[in-house]
Amino acid sequence: MTRVRIFDTTLRDGEQTPGVSLSPEQKVEIAAALDGLGVDAIEAGFPVVSDGEARAVRAVCAEGLSAEICGLARTERGDIDAAADAGLGYVHAFIATSDIHLEHKLRISRDAAVEKAVAAVEYAKSRGLRVEFSAEDATRTDAGFLARIFGEVARAGADRVDIPDTVGYSTPAHMAEMVRGAAEATGGLPVSVHCHDDFGLAVANAVSGVQAGAACAHVTVNGIGERAGNASLEEFAMALQCLRFGEAYETGIVPARIYEASRLVSRLAGVQVQPNKAIVGENAFGHESGIHTHGVLSNPLTYEPISPELVGRTRRLQVGKHAGIHGMNAMLEEYGIRPDREQSRLILEKVKEAGDRGAHVTDVELLSMAGDVMRDGGAAGSIVRLEGFSVSTGIGTMPYAFVRLDIDGKRFSATDYGVGPVDASLNAVQKIIGRASRIRIGDYGLASISGGSGASCEVTVRVEDEKGGSVSAKSVGEDIVTTSVKAVIDGINRIMLKRAVGPGAGPGRPPA
Repeated sequence: MTRVRIFDTTLRDGEQTPGVSLSPEQKVEIAAALDGLGVDAIEAGFPVVSDGEARAVRAVCAEGLSAEICGLARTERGDIDAAADAGLGYVHAFIATSDIHLEHKLRISRDAAVEKAVAAVEYAKSRGLRVEFSAEDATRTDAGFLARIFGEVARAGADRVDIPDTVGYSTPAHMAEMVRGAAEATGGLPVSVHCHDDFGLAVANAVSGVQAGAACAHVTVNGIGERAGNASLEEFAMALQCLRFGEAYETGIVPARIYEASRLVSRLAGVQVQPNKAIVGENAFGHESGIHTHGVLSNPLTYEPISPELVGRTRRLQVGKHAGIHGMNAMLEEYGIRPDREQSRLILEKVKEAGDRGAHVTDVELLSMAGDVMRDGGAAGSIVRLEGFSVSTGIGTMPYAFVRLDIDGKRFSATDYGVGPVDASLNAVQKIIGRASRIRIGDYGLASISGGSGASCEVTVRVEDEKGGSVSAKSVGEDIVTTSVKAVIDGINRIMLKRAVGPGAGPGRPPA
């Protein structure tokens, strides 16, 4: 097995995602999760950019994590001093090397760039720092010049060199060639690859770099980062572990903690994960087609490359116009509902009719359809009841909400704030549910279904448990806040009911 080093830059390059800004406390929380995930190095930030950034880096360093903690620095003494003064023992120093950067951004010659790179490496080493040197925009740099600057920094004492594909310009074959060239130019120093996803090739380029001998890849959780983002940690790590390239690779990543880390970063960074995102997206282990659900229920490997439990997920079946009777009945089984053959046919007809109208059938609606056909209410008993809530909002004051719930005979109440009355109400509900049961509110969708001042709205939500199991619910009403709270309570009831039924043969359970 070849060991590949995982250098996580979620807290630095990931934070450069437009609109993302993490507080020192949030950086510490994410760093702790990354450490538990098993990354080898954490790039905590760019200490010279602000006092808050330096404070955040110091706070991460003070946590005593197992991972190496690194900071970014330009090839400037002030940047290197800021990194050392923040308590770092490891610096990621960079200078642009492509002609377009040298001419239009730095306005210096190639010789001057080499001098600055060598001086920075020597100075960082004099301050007792381990140095990883990056040639920014390496994939658009003249090959001969890149070999020259890598060779010079290696002789100056650099511990590692990195090949940044700064604008995602490389292809896998080109990246492999560059890795071999860098290793030769440095006399065998460890080579890292730092790939951006502008053409959707970041993970492929990183994997190709490793196949060519790179010892390390720079990645981010959920692939966040500048523009189209970086190579995704979860995709890269699982590709190395699960795909067979002729040589076996291993990392220190604990796969079962991937989803938890993904959700944490998504929540704190405020960047929602796209549903079709590999490994961690909502639909990554979701199935609707009758052909697919039948196959998955017979043997999950028919339509899944890996078990969802491997990465902290659960399998999810969805009903709609493409649904089949096997998948639908498996979903109902999770709630303890077992229709006979004729009832199943009638329920499926209702599902397909709704799908043909373009409607999204939620779990709660499926149970209601089953109840209509089976004349038993679809086993829609409530574990959670909304006893009351109130919302206060206005100009110059932050909206806040009071919510009181009855959960299995016990009364709970909470008050919370939000950016709006809906956010405040759902935050208050989340505060109660978080105390009573490990359930969180996931996706939230709002649509207007009629116009005018008395317009009705449709709210669709998804609630999730700690194992990644989820339930969708929908509510329609005139008041957006009340409709939102009702949809969330419906979803919470269904997921708690599903858990109360206990382990069975449903789609969210590990295969036998």
